[in-house]
Amino acid sequence: MKSFQELLKESVSAHGHICAGQVLGVRMAILGCHLVGIENPKDKLFRKKLIVYVEIDRCATDAIASVTGCQLGKRTMKFKDFGINAATFVNLDTRIAYRIISTENSREYAHQYAPEETTLRQQQIVGYQHMPDSLLFDVQRVQISLPENDMPGPPKHHTICDCCGQIVRDGKEIQCGNETLCRPCSDKSYFKIIDPQELSQSAVNFLNSRGL
Repeated sequence: MKSFQELLKESVSAHGHICAGQVLGVRMAILGCHLVGIENPKDKLFRKKLIVYVEIDRCATDAIASVTGCQLGKRTMKFKDFGINAATFVNLDTRIAYRIISTENSREYAHQYAPEETTLRQQQIVGYQHMPDSLLFDVQRVQISLPENDMPGPPKHHTICDCCGQIVRDGKEIQCGNETLCRPCSDKSYFKIIDPQELSQSAVNFLNSRGL
């Protein structure tokens, strides 16, 4: 694996700016990969051998993706919307898994590791680079249940929604009585469809120009 500074530079370039979350994410990924025995996750020998569960949609997640090469589209990154700055690293060969949580009290120690910095933001950015893992993170050895439908690779299961006819992949359908439904049709949706009559004329014209 590359050095911390090299990995941080790559992550910042992909993310767009330096921040404490970037530092934490890079260090979390380095530690997680080491704990599960994958020293170079981007090497072709380890492709699709590592799965990372991330628990927050913030800066650290981008850093973890940068270091590990794990991505949602590759099914090697899983998002659990817990709002916790934590990630679990799983070696698919050995099934060894560790969950790493960013400690809240690390903020209190940041100034001790960056006394030359005058703002809290810079103290965290610099201090987190030098702080020992024992202050930055809590580490848990965990066991992960990995259903076949969640594994990397082509979809292993397809079904058709009885209501709208949409194909649902990877076992994500909902059984409602005798009906098999996609999640939107089962009222487990994140969106509400707007009546076409409520669309602006410009939106209607644009959709019509696209044959939609």
